[in-house]
Amino acid sequence: HFLVYFSVCFTFTGGKDRRSGLILTIPLCTEQTSMEELSSTLDYLLGIPSDKCKARGFTVIVDGRKSQWNIVKTVVLMLQNVIPAEVSLVCVVKPDEFWDKKVTHFCFWKEKDRLGFEVILVSANKLTRYIEPCQLTDEFGGSLVYDHMDWVNKRLVFEKFTKESTSLLDELVVINESEKSNQLDKERPPDCNFLPSLDPETVLQTGHELLSELQQRRFNGSEGGGVAWSPMDDELLAQPQVMKLLDSLREQYTKYQEVCRQRSKRSQLEEIQTKVMQVVNWLEGPGTEQLRTQWGIGDSIRASQALQQKHEEMESQHSEWFAVYVELNQQIAALLSAGDEEDLVELKGLQQQLSDVCYRQASQLESRQNVLQSAHEFHGTAQDLSQQLDGLLGMLCADVVPTDGAAIQQTLKHLEEKLKSVEGSLAGLREKGQVVMDQMSNQTTWSYGKDVPIENKENIDHIQGVMEDMHLRKQRCEDMVDVRRLKMLQMVQLFKCEEDASQAVEWLGELLDALLKTHIRLGDDAQETKALLEKHKKFVDVAQSTYDYGRQLLQATVVLCQSLRCTTRSSGDTLPHLNRVWKQFTVTSEERVHRLEMACSFHTAAEKVASPEQGDLPVEVEQETYEEVETVGKALLDRLTVPVIFPDGSEQYFGSPGDMASSAVHIRDKMKLVEGRKLTLHEEDEDVEQLQYDQIHDQDKELQDDQELQEVDKELLDGEELELETDTQKS
Repeated sequence: HFLVYFSVCFTFTGGKDRRSGLILTIPLCTEQTSMEELSSTLDYLLGIPSDKCKARGFTVIVDGRKSQWNIVKTVVLMLQNVIPAEVSLVCVVKPDEFWDKKVTHFCFWKEKDRLGFEVILVSANKLTRYIEPCQLTDEFGGSLVYDHMDWVNKRLVFEKFTKESTSLLDELVVINESEKSNQLDKERPPDCNFLPSLDPETVLQTGHELLSELQQRRFNGSEGGGVAWSPMDDELLAQPQVMKLLDSLREQYTKYQEVCRQRSKRSQLEEIQTKVMQVVNWLEGPGTEQLRTQWGIGDSIRASQALQQKHEEMESQHSEWFAVYVELNQQIAALLSAGDEEDLVELKGLQQQLSDVCYRQASQLESRQNVLQSAHEFHGTAQDLSQQLDGLLGMLCADVVPTDGAAIQQTLKHLEEKLKSVEGSLAGLREKGQVVMDQMSNQTTWSYGKDVPIENKENIDHIQGVMEDMHLRKQRCEDMVDVRRLKMLQMVQLFKCEEDASQAVEWLGELLDALLKTHIRLGDDAQETKALLEKHKKFVDVAQSTYDYGRQLLQATVVLCQSLRCTTRSSGDTLPHLNRVWKQFTVTSEERVHRLEMACSFHTAAEKVASPEQGDLPVEVEQETYEEVETVGKALLDRLTVPVIFPDGSEQYFGSPGDMASSAVHIRDKMKLVEGRKLTLHEEDEDVEQLQYDQIHDQDKELQDDQELQEVDKELLDGEELELETDTQKS
């Protein structure tokens, strides 16, 4: 209460007078409390400075600018009653104009001896005559920085810390001494409910914060402005008090922590013992009994699933106790790491007992779970295998409707795949059954402190019976598959023969079509025509092979149909079609041979006439050759215009009309060439006769000319001889 009052009345700003005494400022207002409150506040405030500071005396500034004279007078008299020896000077700051006439009847300076200190009535602007400006706050015209509310707040914190720490120290001492007595007298039950009323951590944190703030030598309000503040003597005095309290508090708190640790350890050990026995008793009692009663594996998936669900419920119950085991194991490990030798043996014994029971129970649970899981897989595989065998048997019992070879092949492939899948499933069933039997043979339960094997003969007999039944069903299906495979392979062969026979008919038709449309050339000479004849013979051989292949296939279909006791489509349709196409091909081939043979005769005769050696032939033979070329050529031209007539009366031409016209033009051109050759030979004979005549005539003319020249030469010689004789005569 007086601190709240003090926050608006008395204050130490930290300033000092010229004698180094502290300055006490008392701001007054119109409303003031009683003298008792003022006296209590002043007593508290004067208890803060040290004796050394008090010996230097105080200078009191009574700020009466906002107060009445009688209040100022009361405060001054109160100072006389409370601290006359410590006060050396009282400066009453008066209003500028208010008290001039009202103080004449009472002068403080005359009462100095009676008051025990000097009282000066002074204006605020003249206060610096008695106190340095640097020791005054700004409200009195000085430069001293001071935050009164910050000081009050720190003082409140200090008072609170002092009170709380002192009370807490007393409580901690009592608790620690009580625990020490309990340790000496172990039969005495400990008082675990005696706890301190305050949180030691909170009180210590408050003290550290206060000490740190005191040591910073800075008001919180001046941190933002960066103005330095020199600590007051009361704060310097508070630091060692806070440090001493903190040291004592830490010492007792450390002891208290050890007391709490010992209490916690004892309590935790007792709790661990209780929980360990709870876990052990349940696992060796109800838990073991549950496992002992659960030993079946079921006879189907649904039954094994039901057993698995019951086992999961049982595991859920065990999991709760296993969770307690994990927590207890961690707690025991933490206590063991603390290293208290007196508790190590007991803790290790509890830990070993708990671990043995839990691991044994967990192992049995896991073994049971593995057996159930393997049994579930076994029953699932058995069910799948049974369904596969049912599906395979259904396929084998159904009639095979032959549609085509591809469908039969697909059905046969599907049948083989199903049989292979059945074999794989049966192998998997045997493997899983062996796993279940191995697991059950190693399965034991804990009873009366020892492992007791579980009787599983009924379960093993069931598994072996299921595997034997599946094996017999699989063998029956295999026998039926062998029979069905043979029949389906014959069907595949039948369809293949029919398909190949149809293909042979198609190929033969294509050969016929190729013969009519593309085999139309007759050759440009005898050699080419002979080559075409050889090529045609090979072509006919291919067609003959195709026809024979089709006949053999159709005969095979008849045999297969008799074996399968079914009718065949090829025997009624394909064979007549094959024979019809073959007859058409035979007729067309013969016509092609006739034309090629005529063309060969034509080219041979034409080449004989056109050859250079034809001049050596007798005239009669040459004339016959020309006639043969003309006769054969006309017959061939007539043959080209005649169609091929098939046995059924239908007609078909070789190639297109343009192709035939081209061949006819070629023949006609060659006939014209032979005719031209004939005419040329006759003209050459006439030219030879004329040449012979001209040669004889020229020879006669040359002989006549020679005779005339001889006569002229003779006349010339005779003339020359005459002239020579004449000249001789003259000479």
